[in-house]
Amino acid sequence: MKDVDNWYYSDKVKEHFLKPKNFLEKEPKKGEFDAYGEAGSVVCGDIMKVWLKIDKKTERVKKFKWQTWGCASAIAATSMFSVMVTEKGGIKIKDALKITPKDIITRLHGLPPQKVHCSVLADQAFKKAIDNYYGGRV
Repeated sequence: MKDVDNWYYSDKVKEHFLKPKNFLEKEPKKGEFDAYGEAGSVVCGDIMKVWLKIDKKTERVKKFKWQTWGCASAIAATSMFSVMVTEKGGIKIKDALKITPKDIITRLHGLPPQKVHCSVLADQAFKKAIDNYYGGRV
């Protein structure tokens, strides 16, 4: 992969692009997850889909699986966000909702200004999934 040798992003972006975490390869089985959210548009070229498994007693995000169609930044941002939400056994929904696109970018050690929208889409897809989980009551 000669083009990867001329990588212009951080090593953390490269890691999450080439070896994404929590990626869902196949469509999930019915009932496998508690919530689904999607953000983006085929017009802009980036679409994020996320599936969540929530511990109903603790309201912790136990699983965050995703599929993203888009650029390296979109894939890396969604991968990193999935790690942030599920690390340490999963964080509470209320705390996950406080994660900002800037937090995602910081954990990725930066994104070019024209790629910031990629982290916003990961955040938006997650919020739509949480809205779905609560039945539109968020």
